[in-house]
Amino acid sequence: MTTIYRDETFSKHTLTAGLLQQLVHAGQPFQVGAWNNSELKLPDNATHFGYVQTGSSELVGGSGIFDLRAGMYFSQPGSGKIGGSGSGLVITQLGYRGLFQLGGPVERVGRLQYIDGCSDTLLVSPVVRGQACLNLLVIPPGTAQTAHTHPSFRAGLICRGSGHCQLQGERVPLEAGDVFVIEPEGLHSFHTTEQSLSVIAFHPDSDFGPHRDDHPMVNRTIVDGVSAAKLSPAERRICEQAP
Repeated sequence: MTTIYRDETFSKHTLTAGLLQQLVHAGQPFQVGAWNNSELKLPDNATHFGYVQTGSSELVGGSGIFDLRAGMYFSQPGSGKIGGSGSGLVITQLGYRGLFQLGGPVERVGRLQYIDGCSDTLLVSPVVRGQACLNLLVIPPGTAQTAHTHPSFRAGLICRGSGHCQLQGERVPLEAGDVFVIEPEGLHSFHTTEQSLSVIAFHPDSDFGPHRDDHPMVNRTIVDGVSAAKLSPAERRICEQAP
């Protein structure tokens, strides 16, 4: 592990192989790890959210064997491994089983609006409201973000461009390949000059996503002119054994 900068609110690491940092949110453990021309084992009883920064890599797990190239991302539940001639970041949530997903390469501009002219794309959505998600944040050239905080930690990777993170009394340069962790309630802002800054950002929680009785399938099912979401549990014949 190579830690370039660390204080009580912000950590910056190089994209070296192995475990970079361990975190906890709401009593659940998380690990921030990386591979770089090496192999990273992915433990069982966990879900792994990853992004390929350079080169090509092979993802192996219960869903099969997949060749990934730079700019692609994944969510993989259960044990496995990733490695090859490329490099990338993996955030592992222990004790959680998400869905298997592959995507990418990521786009140059996000699909959603964010503060100060920035944009965002939700790459891996929460399976259920409140659960983890993986995002692409794009900060345009010439941006001075408003200082802000988050209620939970943020772990991420600079995937393109350069800029810096302004902390309280400290300016931390950022460039492609840097890994960072922002602690809960850490006051910070991202700034750019000539280049944009694209960030793969992991959130351990969310206030967005489907709920057991609030999702498109039930909301857009109409019974006698009424959405099934508005029917009583007895009228909907809800299966209480659903996961």
